Amino acid sequence: MRETAIQAAYAAGAILEGYFEMTGLEREIKDDRSFVTKADTEAEAAIATIIKEAYPDHGFVGEEGNTWNPESPYQWIVDPLDGTGNFVNGIPLYAVSIALTHNGAPILGVVYGPAMRALFVAEKGKGATYNDKPIKVSEQGPKDGMVTFGPGRHESDRARQMVANVGPYMKSARLFGCTALELAYVARGGTEGYICIGLSPWDYAAGQLLVTEAGGKVTDYQGQPCDLKQNYFVASNGHAHESLLELATSV
Repeated sequence: MRETAIQAAYAAGAILEGYFEMTGLEREIKDDRSFVTKADTEAEAAIATIIKEAYPDHGFVGEEGNTWNPESPYQWIVDPLDGTGNFVNGIPLYAVSIALTHNGAPILGVVYGPAMRALFVAEKGKGATYNDKPIKVSEQGPKDGMVTFGPGRHESDRARQMVANVGPYMKSARLFGCTALELAYVARGGTEGYICIGLSPWDYAAGQLLVTEAGGKVTDYQGQPCDLKQNYFVASNGHAHESLLELATSV
């Protein structure tokens, strides 16, 4: 399953690279006001084909509408292009996100950033890697830490308020616009935390597993365990977690 997910991520990444910075790329606005492009749909189709050929009995949920076998205990949760807003504006912070769950819990996560040739992989109980090298979360506390934010379409004001409040809780804050990579950066030790403010499972299913398998922590805003149905959560290196919970509930 790991190799299938990586193969699918690379295939989708190659499609995205072919469209990146293309003038006049076809794009539409979805009902939630987010972009969908020809790149998204072609990348998801490539992923869907590879996974369906390898595991026809598994379920599949793609952001761009490919869905089948919803009753299967194995479900692939896919965002073919996380960071579409960055992508269509020529900003190379975008990624392919592929997760596999079993009975609702992530057991495999792959995040691939084509522009940087950055491949992050996590398997339940087997740790996390970045370009085949093991990774761990950082050991920095909040006074030296950086946090990023992932707001849903109706949570921009809340995210801006959290950024404004960050001073007492963390050293610095960023809004990168690509949840899959932001969670991967927590796992790799580049940042200390990430606060999700109402996104969808395909945005974070793979990234959550990366964080926990790299030794980090993921909870809801009250510090309790969360699953993929709870889309308001804090992911951290553990050392900054309590401070991030205070920040998340400050608004």
